[in-house]
Formats: sequence, C-alpha cells, structure tokens
Amino acid sequence: MVRIGSYEAIKDRLTNVLVNRADFLGRKPTTSQLIIAGAVAGGLGGIAGNPADIVLVRMTTDAVRPPELQRGYRHALDGVLRIVQEEGALALTRGWMPNTIRAVLMTSSQMATYDVCKNFFLTTRHSELRMRDGLLLHAVSSGIAGFVATTICSPADVIKSRIMARKTGSIAEMMRTSLRNEGPMFLFKGWTPAFVRLGPNTILLFVFLEQLKQFWMKSTTLTSSS
Repeated sequence: MVRIGSYEAIKDRLTNVLVNRADFLGRKPTTSQLIIAGAVAGGLGGIAGNPADIVLVRMTTDAVRPPELQRGYRHALDGVLRIVQEEGALALTRGWMPNTIRAVLMTSSQMATYDVCKNFFLTTRHSELRMRDGLLLHAVSSGIAGFVATTICSPADVIKSRIMARKTGSIAEMMRTSLRNEGPMFLFKGWTPAFVRLGPNTILLFVFLEQLKQFWMKSTTLTSSS
C-alpha cells in the first residue's frame, strides 16, 4: 500500500514540477523520473514494512531450525511483541538497510519497467508489437516487470533474508562467510522460486491496479457530470 500509493503520488508530483518548470504541460514522465519516483516510494515502503518482514522471515525459516532454537511465534502480532520483549524495540530495525535497499530496487525496477513497457507497446512504430490499452497489454508489461524486478532484487533479497534470520553478526560478516562458503552466485540463490512467486504477484498487482484506476476515473467522471 505504501509503495504503490506513494509511487503514483510522487510520480505525478515530480512530473508536474519538472514539466511546469520547463513549460511542457502534458508531457509524460521520463524513465529517470519513473525510477526516482519508484526509488522514493520503495524506500518509504521498506522502512514502514521492516518489522513485518522480520517476523515473516523468522516464521518461514522456523521449521528448518533445530527444535531448541525455534521461536514458535503464534502469529505476526505475537512475533512483534516477543521480539520487543526478548530483544528490545531496536531489534525491529534489524536488517532495515538491506530491506530498504531491496524495496528501493524492487519498486524502482518493477514500477518503472511496467510504465516503460506499457508506453512502448502503446506507441511503438512496429505494428506487430503495438497493443491496445487493455488486459493483454497490462499482463505482458507486468510479466516483463516481474522478470526484471526479480533479477535486480535477488542479491538484496538474499542478504536481507540472511541478516533478518540471524540474532547476531554484521552484514559484512555474513557476506564474508557466504562468499567463502558458496561463492558470489549465492546472491542469486532462490531466483527461480522468487520469480515463480513475484511473477504472478506482479501480473495480478498491475492488472487489478489498472482496473481500479479505470473504475476510479469512471466514478469521478460520473460524479463530476452529475
């Protein structure tokens, strides 16, 4: 919610400010403006969602831990409360930097790629690639966005998950250990399941988002005309 809601607002605000200064009213946002808007929105979302991400990582990795080391959180709220009680409130900020970096990479690549692909298929001079604004365009553009976002975010995702699953140790220590034991390709470990998860998620996200935007525009138009 934070990422998507703030992205649209930041994109519109950023475009209007730059467009008005250049006296180019009605100009579409550039790729760099889309990336900047996505990065800012992603940073806000990463910070806001960090506590929930910590609980999610710990709950999903609990089953593979030895019984004596399992945390046994009953639900997300129980996880947050126990982290505060057992480790202090600052423990909720563990991994905030890689998490925020990952959110910045995710939103800037995902949202910007979608908007760029959508605009390309709408305006391309190659008739065999041109599409109408509809469900097929939204699905294809979001599928490409999911692929790009998965690839760009994989290193930050791996680092974030490994940091949040630990109770002690720095990012540098974790990186040294992982590079020594697994090599640099550990940064892309889990790419396939990540894409299997993020690909359909991205497609559904943008398809429903476009439908909601169209519904909102129609509702606003009807309200204004009445």
